[in-house]
Amino acid sequence: MKRRALLLGLTAGAGALLVGWAALPQRSRVGFASLMQPGEGDVALNGWIKILPDGSVVLAMPRSEMGQGVHTALPQLAAEELDVPLSAVRIEQAGWDSVYGNVAMLVASLPFHPSEAEQEDGFGRVKAGHWIVGKLAREIGINATGGSSSVADAWEVVRVAAATARASLLGAASLQWKLPVEDLRVENGVVSHPSGRSLTYGELARTAAATPPGRVKLKERAEWRVIGRPAPRLDVPAKVDGTARFGIDVRLPGMRYAAVRLSPRFGGAPGRVDARAALALPGVERIVMLPAYAGSAAGFAVIARNYWQARQAVEAVQVEWRRPGRVAADSKDIAGALEAAVRDGEGHTFYARGNLAEWPAGGRTVEAWYSAPYLAHATLEPMNATARFEEGRVEVWAPTQVPQMCRAAAARVAGVPVEKVDLHVTLLGGGFGRRLEVDYVAQAVRVAMDVPGVPVQLIWSREEDMQHDFYRPAQVARLRAVFDAKGDPLGLQIKSAGDAIAPRWMERGMPAVAGRVDLPDKTASEGLFDQPYAFAHQRIEHVPTRSGVPVGFWRSVGHSHNAFFLESFLDEIAAELRLDAVDLRRRLLRTSRRHLAVLDLAAGRAGWGLRPLAAGRARGVALHESFGSVVAQIAEVSVEGGKARVHRVVCAIDCGTVVNPQIVAQQMEGAVVYGLTAALHGRIDITDGVVQQRNFPDYPMLRLAQAPQVETWIVPSDRSPSGVGEPGVPPVAPAVANALFALTGKRYRSLPFGDLA
Repeated sequence: MKRRALLLGLTAGAGALLVGWAALPQRSRVGFASLMQPGEGDVALNGWIKILPDGSVVLAMPRSEMGQGVHTALPQLAAEELDVPLSAVRIEQAGWDSVYGNVAMLVASLPFHPSEAEQEDGFGRVKAGHWIVGKLAREIGINATGGSSSVADAWEVVRVAAATARASLLGAASLQWKLPVEDLRVENGVVSHPSGRSLTYGELARTAAATPPGRVKLKERAEWRVIGRPAPRLDVPAKVDGTARFGIDVRLPGMRYAAVRLSPRFGGAPGRVDARAALALPGVERIVMLPAYAGSAAGFAVIARNYWQARQAVEAVQVEWRRPGRVAADSKDIAGALEAAVRDGEGHTFYARGNLAEWPAGGRTVEAWYSAPYLAHATLEPMNATARFEEGRVEVWAPTQVPQMCRAAAARVAGVPVEKVDLHVTLLGGGFGRRLEVDYVAQAVRVAMDVPGVPVQLIWSREEDMQHDFYRPAQVARLRAVFDAKGDPLGLQIKSAGDAIAPRWMERGMPAVAGRVDLPDKTASEGLFDQPYAFAHQRIEHVPTRSGVPVGFWRSVGHSHNAFFLESFLDEIAAELRLDAVDLRRRLLRTSRRHLAVLDLAAGRAGWGLRPLAAGRARGVALHESFGSVVAQIAEVSVEGGKARVHRVVCAIDCGTVVNPQIVAQQMEGAVVYGLTAALHGRIDITDGVVQQRNFPDYPMLRLAQAPQVETWIVPSDRSPSGVGEPGVPPVAPAVANALFALTGKRYRSLPFGDLA
């Protein structure tokens, strides 16, 4: 309970300094005009909004685009409050001020059960914890794209910034015409008066910059014309015509290329190195030794005039790899250790209520063990970054989810102040959490330091990328439920074991706090301790382990495997009690109207219990809440040639207020494919510290012909927006597993289960 105790201490105001700091109002995130990058003829009105001479709008963009649609959704928020068409909004990379930090992501990391805040009267422990962490997040301003938090975090600040700019523009027109603001209107970026007077935003911008905004009022929902409506993705045209610039697309005058080769064994390092044959190859210029940066393996890079030359040369280097001093990791041994940890280890209780000792002796018990393997991210664009080191300055071009951490890593490697690091964030060819790491950026900077003034693009091969990932942790869980003679739920006990992600990630990316953050990690138990089912007595605990395998955030993080454990287990309970799987969930969700609405929508649209399926097919259901959103999925599955074949997935989602329903549907489709790939094929095996999978033949992706039809149905909501990019992943595996049980009568309690022979 260390983390809860810490929060209680904070919210109790331990220390006069903390009390005084906490009593101060939340710092505004609208920011000042000086934060926007100056450009020819443009006028900044605050830290988020600039107006160009033609009246178009520039929005500061602090979040990375990796296919989730954030470079469209956030401009929609600005377009709505500024009364301009979406096509009139452009984006530019935000600066480094704390106003651009991701507050919502940090607040969501607190390990509170979702029901706790709803049960509080007034300003209780949960709300106080959110207040304190929210204030801290505003102060330190960590800019990160992750946790399905981009729209949730921008929801208020971008709308307020745009509404503030609009108020200043209206005020400028009011002053110029000497007319009341209330008599003016705005449409498509033009301020007008019934008398016929009109001025564009471009014509008003300079006066507006010196005009206080006065009263700022956000639009009412009934006035929305952009938010809530489908709109084409703004990043699509450039991706179609090839002008979009991903990290791997960066091209600079005189650029060189570098290929890397890292120790194949965790914790290993190069010993004797013979590079003579490599250096004799055409175009090859030098070899650079690479220490273990930001959690990466040690190794070396070869610089050449093009990437193919560098790749050929790095493979030609003769090297003897030194073994680490510790025992090498082995996935089979780790699996046994995880089971032992569940049986005998001392865990942290994330959630408990009732009294497990009160379970009746005559109750019906269902118990099962579940497990999930290590997984790689396997982003389509492998790790890469471009760097130039010259006269004490560093310039970096990188596809990253954490720009501030990249700058800090570059500064540490180059030995320069962080103010001497210029970073350009490119589009990301997939992130999924892998680009929350900074190892590849640190390597690029180190290589560039060997050729001052020359930009060097460092690219990992697919093999290096697959074998030197920060993997989703392997996890094991034991689940036990007790019911009375009538089949009513009494108690639920879950104990899991696996590596903690957040402390290891902070040690790698924030070495200043290394060793100070090893508190219970919410991500290890999320999806288990915070589930909505009405068991009167519960105890959910997790045993943190240290396997020696580098672990990191993977799309939907702990929810990705914990949903498989819990939702498959609920199906086991339904079978034991001879209840319909949807009906059991309805019984356990009697007081959770939001979850019931999502479940009923999915069941109705899938025809659950209403429309029979063709022979040889079955349906499976799963419901899961993650990142503030509730998703239910029903999968229609058959078995063909001893393998599972998923034909249709019906998704229902409550993600709060929807900014762009088209993006929601796209994300559900992508999440189903990503989750299904992992469920059917995904596993990383480690033998003697060496990852056995090397490329897509060893780590296959779902092919186009195997992709199911995906339907997305959205529950209308007035709540603030919640996550979309990740919540569609967790229910996929259990929905398919439950359908397979209906077909075969066999339980699949370990992932993956693509080969059913």
